[in-house]
Amino acid sequence: MSTEPSRRAPSGPTPPPPPVPAAVQQTVRELVEVSPVLVALGERFSAAGHEVHLVGGSVRDALLASGTGRPLPTGDLDLTTDARPEQTLEVLRGWASSTWNTGIAFGTVGAEVRGERVEITTFRADRYDRESRNPEVAWGTSLTDDLARRDFTVNAMAVSLGPDRTVTDPFGGLGDLLARRLRTPGRAVDSFADDPLRMLRAVRFVAQLGLTPDDEVVEAMTALAPELGRITAERVQHEFSRTLLNDAPGPALDLFVSTGLADVVLPELSALRMEIDEHHQHKDVYVHSLTVLDQAIALEKADPGAQSPDLVLRLAALLHDIGKPATRRHEDRGRVSFHHHEVVGAKLVRKRLLALKYPKDVVEAVSRLTFLHLRFHGYGRGEWTDSAVRRYVTDAGDLLPQLHKLVRSDCTTRNRRRAAALSATYDSLEERIQVLSEEENLSRIRPDLDGNRIMELLEIPPGREVGEAWRFLKDLRLERGPLEPEEAEAELLAWWRARDQGS
Repeated sequence: MSTEPSRRAPSGPTPPPPPVPAAVQQTVRELVEVSPVLVALGERFSAAGHEVHLVGGSVRDALLASGTGRPLPTGDLDLTTDARPEQTLEVLRGWASSTWNTGIAFGTVGAEVRGERVEITTFRADRYDRESRNPEVAWGTSLTDDLARRDFTVNAMAVSLGPDRTVTDPFGGLGDLLARRLRTPGRAVDSFADDPLRMLRAVRFVAQLGLTPDDEVVEAMTALAPELGRITAERVQHEFSRTLLNDAPGPALDLFVSTGLADVVLPELSALRMEIDEHHQHKDVYVHSLTVLDQAIALEKADPGAQSPDLVLRLAALLHDIGKPATRRHEDRGRVSFHHHEVVGAKLVRKRLLALKYPKDVVEAVSRLTFLHLRFHGYGRGEWTDSAVRRYVTDAGDLLPQLHKLVRSDCTTRNRRRAAALSATYDSLEERIQVLSEEENLSRIRPDLDGNRIMELLEIPPGREVGEAWRFLKDLRLERGPLEPEEAEAELLAWWRARDQGS
């Protein structure tokens, strides 16, 4: 790939988009009118002799809300102007409660006005260094030039904050939005070569907005997928997580895998496509994993007491079987097994999520859910002892509600009788957990003796031996349930004597 800076090359004459319908213009104007801050901003910039326009996602989302009865979007607002950064600061002086210029090298001034945050960026016509992905900032001279550098046509629309409230849509973003089509303002290969992260944004917009990328976009993503390796892990993780947090990420994940983007940043997901599930109910483990994800999201949304969207649950649902490719074994009579894939999978999950810079608590939670997701299948028809139930709850810890959802979602058999039997069996396990929890407070299982009493009984100082004794008592508590102090003391002393004799 050339490292020369590039300008977006025109792809040939393009017919002008149809005019924006009056009803749509009115919808976008209302977006301005509902915000006194935007109205006042328009007045201040106009008085100073400058243009200022609302651009990007706010305009797009207002159009999506048109006619649906949904409220117009609020939140952080992106603006563009012909004013240079120093002129923007002058317009805001004495009016904004605070301003910040961390992005001023890129032409962006941030401000907070009456509790609303805005970012105002000077028109730009950047060139990109395709080695580092960093733009060579160049000020633009027109709104159309600025919109031409945007990622997709649906984000390349603007509405003026001036008195006329003109809607500008030079690349047909409105038509694409109505057709649920994803296109780039210029050539897709140029856009993605300039900034490969845009390919992951395309994936997210499939999930978030229900858009379908056109053939040119898909072909460019496929050709340039290796360029995603230039993007920092933090940015990749951010976009991937935003994709998963939508209600129906399946089609977006299909695009992620089919274009080869997953091969670059999450190859374990792509590897699932050819691994046949041992139950032979799915053409591959990849399809099974997407089904588990869909079912986990449904359970999450149906639980009024659950966090939603739940990133940990969704990552675990998608990745719980990534240990299968490494553990695949062909057995007699055409059977396929994946013994201990949960152990291998937990390690792979930890390694991959750490590489993607997920927070440690997320990494450990997803890894633990992956490790535990098969344990229920040893429950049989309820033969587990109370000790086994206690260990199941204790090992899950505060992830128990998510483990319940993951295990239930992992049943994707089309055999209704088998599915009903598995559901009833898990109902039985949850009932036993509830009964034991009421009797023993399983969420706070501790040894029957604390560290001070252990040291007093065994006449030892703080140190490693106290920890060993504590773990013995914790295992005893899990095995036999709560003990009277005298019984726990007797068991501890007997263990200590046996330990000394064996050493």
